[in-house]
Amino acid sequence: MIKIYHNPRCTKSRQALELLQKKGITPQVILYLEQAPTKTEIKDILSKLKLSARDIIRKNEDEFKEQNLADKTLSEEDLIAAIAKTPKLLERPIVINGNKACIGRPTENILEIL
Repeated sequence: MIKIYHNPRCTKSRQALELLQKKGITPQVILYLEQAPTKTEIKDILSKLKLSARDIIRKNEDEFKEQNLADKTLSEEDLIAAIAKTPKLLERPIVINGNKACIGRPTENILEIL
C-alpha cells in the first residue's frame, strides 16, 4: 500500500497525488494536518527517507522561528517532538511505498520509489 502524507492546500502535494492516480495507484491519503503523525511514525518516515528530522522540517514556517528550531543544540528527539506537536512543520508531500519513501519535491522524485 502506497501512502501519501498530503496537504490538499499545497500545490506540490496535489500534484503528487495526481501523479499517483494517473499511474493507476489509489494511495492511502494521510491528512497529516488533521491527524498528526506520532513520534514513532515520524521516526519510521525518517528511516525510510534515510534523512534526519532537520532535513524534513519546514524552515520557512512561522512556527519554526517561534519555537527556535534553528538552534543547533536541539537533538533529533527535540525536532521529532516539534514535528509531532506542530505537523505543519513536516515537509510535504511525503510518499511511502513499502520500505522506500521520498519527498515529492520535485514531483518526479516519486517515480523513483514506484
